[in-house]
Amino acid sequence: MAEENLKTLSILAFDFGTTRIGIAYGQTATMTTMPLAEISAQDGIPSWEIVASYVKEWKPNGLLIGLPINMDGTENEMCQRARKFAKRLHGRFGLPAWLWDERLSSREARERIERSGKKRYVIDSVAAEAILESWFENGCPKERSCP
Repeated sequence: MAEENLKTLSILAFDFGTTRIGIAYGQTATMTTMPLAEISAQDGIPSWEIVASYVKEWKPNGLLIGLPINMDGTENEMCQRARKFAKRLHGRFGLPAWLWDERLSSREARERIERSGKKRYVIDSVAAEAILESWFENGCPKERSCP
């Protein structure tokens, strides 16, 4: 399949957490990304109305959720919670939901914020952006496993 035949994807990415969830947006036409917001969650459950407002505004055709795998490659309890969150997103919005290894995304986010000198960014949204950039660079659409 030629590169130009790939469907352009617009993606909302999520850095899942039990108290905060970061959201970023990106699209594959120009491979650009941007941090959007950090929303509150109670035990990993966000206000679904707030999530719906981002889906409505940004009109993604896919969702990407960071999978917090341990540094040694093993999974932990948060991985199962992130998988559950991904299933809930898919069920509520009917969009494909992919999981992507988010190891070191929070460290990357902190470093980006420090380098930029801009303290207005919230770390979880920048981490969601780092997850999405990693996916663009190393996963989809290069694997061609996307719609």
